[in-house]
Amino acid sequence: MRNVLTIAGKELRSYFVSPVAYVIVAFWLVATGFFFWFAVNSNDASLRNVFGVIIVLLLLISPALTMRLLAEESRTGTLELLLTAPVQDWAVVLGKFLGALGLYATMIGLTLFYPILLVLLGGNPDWGPIWSGYLGLLLLGMSFLAIGIFASALTSNQMVSAVIAFVLLLVLFIIGQVSSFLGEGVSGFLSKLALSDRFDSFPRGVIDLKDVIFYLSFTAVMLFITVQVVEARRYRA
Repeated sequence: MRNVLTIAGKELRSYFVSPVAYVIVAFWLVATGFFFWFAVNSNDASLRNVFGVIIVLLLLISPALTMRLLAEESRTGTLELLLTAPVQDWAVVLGKFLGALGLYATMIGLTLFYPILLVLLGGNPDWGPIWSGYLGLLLLGMSFLAIGIFASALTSNQMVSAVIAFVLLLVLFIIGQVSSFLGEGVSGFLSKLALSDRFDSFPRGVIDLKDVIFYLSFTAVMLFITVQVVEARRYRA
């Protein structure tokens, strides 16, 4: 576990070596700030509409956060060195995932400033749906990041990784709507894979254990598949 935390810490610090992280965080805060402002002017005390729009923003943010995790190291050759070191493949994948998750958790934590500011200005937000909405954002973000790191393991090109991640996320995002046009059996199966559909209950203040388990299981499965891809690279190294 020490190796995992070491890799996670190194990955988190590496985000701030280049201006990429600062640009992403700035874009995130400006965009979410606008959404919160719009919700306040719409008298949405639960901020439900804010969370609904933020998950669309995550479609763009997640590939940007994960595109370099394995792809860049593969391009520079440092991934092969890491894989031939006495570090288990799952530790590499999990460490890099936790590094990205740490940055993402910080990003959504910073947005708490907006509802707190609303209170300071005399507003009365409904904190129940807000807290459950943030939990939903964290779980959904974990799933998105897991898909992103899987895409990053498939290629040595960051932009290709970002495109693959975005396409996969977009498919899983809209699959619930598309499934309604298919047969009943296929529709029922595909709707269970729709990441966005399971998020809907969280901003309403409803935390369904089945949805929590789904997101955690989906994340674990994607990380497991990524480990298999990384293991294949080890044998070629």
